[in-house]
Amino acid sequence: MSKSPFIESIRLILRTKRYSLKTEKAYLHWIRRFIYFNGKRHPKDMGELEVEQLLTHLAITLKVSPTTQNQALCAIIFMYRHVLEMDLTNMAFTFA
Repeated sequence: MSKSPFIESIRLILRTKRYSLKTEKAYLHWIRRFIYFNGKRHPKDMGELEVEQLLTHLAITLKVSPTTQNQALCAIIFMYRHVLEMDLTNMAFTFA
């Protein structure tokens, strides 16, 4: 299986910033899930709406705990802020 250069760039940034291995795995899991949830579109082509849709889906359809939803949010915000250098503002989603 070939590795995505985008995912590998996220991994490199996580390691450079000295995140723990468990956090790295969790963040990469949620970032992949975000990408697959949105039809394998690149995150640079998406924004707040797609993030809101995933977080609402997690809360309403999958009924995840607030902690799980927050971890997904933190991973996605990390990707946008530190990898894509974009800020997400004014998001409105359903809390778990």
